[in-house]
Amino acid sequence: MDSPSAPGFLRRLAAAGYDVFLLLAIWFFATAIALPFNAGQAFASDQFFYPLYLLIISFVFYGWFWTHGGQTLGLRAWKIKVSTLDGQSLNWRQAGIRFIGGLLSWAFLGLGFFWCLFDKNGQCWHDYLSKTRLVFQEEKR
Repeated sequence: MDSPSAPGFLRRLAAAGYDVFLLLAIWFFATAIALPFNAGQAFASDQFFYPLYLLIISFVFYGWFWTHGGQTLGLRAWKIKVSTLDGQSLNWRQAGIRFIGGLLSWAFLGLGFFWCLFDKNGQCWHDYLSKTRLVFQEEKR
């Protein structure tokens, strides 16, 4: 049996784009929930709580999907699945490492994501850090 192939860079980017739109909607909802705790006022740039709150919301969003079937909406739409190296579902520890690794990949001007263009296995930094992988799920005939 052939091992599953890694998705290409553009497919990964498209899936991430889908997820960003869904995550933005969740952030709007989360902000609406948090506003009464800030007297209905916009959050100031010097408040530490709000960015941390959105970061936690983001982790729960990605972590839940990654640990429950391995597919966010974007991954499902583009026929990609995240799994452990042996094809199992991620646990919350791996999801946390993958999430932090993804943040680091972006923090280095996206270099961690572009890495898959040059990597022989087609994997990004956060794939290696979390010992996970993205696989392209081809249509079965």
